[in-house]
Amino acid sequence: MSDQAASALGARRGSALRQWLLAGLLLVIVSPAAAAPLKVAVASNFLAPLEALAEVYRQQGGPALQISAGATGQLYAQITQGAPYDVFLAADQARPQRLVSEGTALTGSRMTYARGRLVLWARPGVELPADGLAGLQRPSVTRLAIANPALAPYGRAAREALQATGQWSALSDRVIQGQNVGQALQYLATGNVSHALVAASYTRLENRPAGDYQRVAGRLHAPIRQDAVILAGSASADQARAFLAFLRGPAAADVLAAFGYRAAGPSP
Repeated sequence: MSDQAASALGARRGSALRQWLLAGLLLVIVSPAAAAPLKVAVASNFLAPLEALAEVYRQQGGPALQISAGATGQLYAQITQGAPYDVFLAADQARPQRLVSEGTALTGSRMTYARGRLVLWARPGVELPADGLAGLQRPSVTRLAIANPALAPYGRAAREALQATGQWSALSDRVIQGQNVGQALQYLATGNVSHALVAASYTRLENRPAGDYQRVAGRLHAPIRQDAVILAGSASADQARAFLAFLRGPAAADVLAAFGYRAAGPSP
């Protein structure tokens, strides 16, 4: 091989090596960021819908979601203490707005992602009142499970509905409070209570408890508007914005409807 040919071959190999090294460097730099999951704190009533939404979002090319569920009040407390979430999907509007006011969430990021409904659920063999909550009678209600009104918006809605129908005082000694609405449903599923006031979304679960349920009239309690917000400490704010945009889209609206929620929309 001539010196000129050898020199050309060496140049080509050197160029190829540089390109390979550059590609490897870009892979090291880009891949971890692309693979990093979006950390989402979600109210327990919205856990199942969020898991379904996460799969749809992944199919559309979005990142995986790292989901932490709990009562809205508990999650809010974790966030104020520095929990490293990117997005907070609350079951109310008050906590996200408070986080914005405190500077813990990004101004302008708050939006209503879902509007919830409340149902009265009875365990198998227990009848539901023909005229709704107003027809609840002490003999048929051995125990009534609700979420803690101080922590969970669905618990607050349940208390408001019972107060509006005159049942809060009448049944106060039979009300059992769970830390969140999921725990209230668990009390019903395990037979520890005769009735439960829980999120209507649970009626759409494949593994839902047996028993009949009926929707509670929305006029009996304040609207259950569930707001989302991006946390100020997020290292993935752009991904968080993209996810909230997805929640406003038609694919998310279909999932919301399937779980008994009204579609997302701008926060008033």
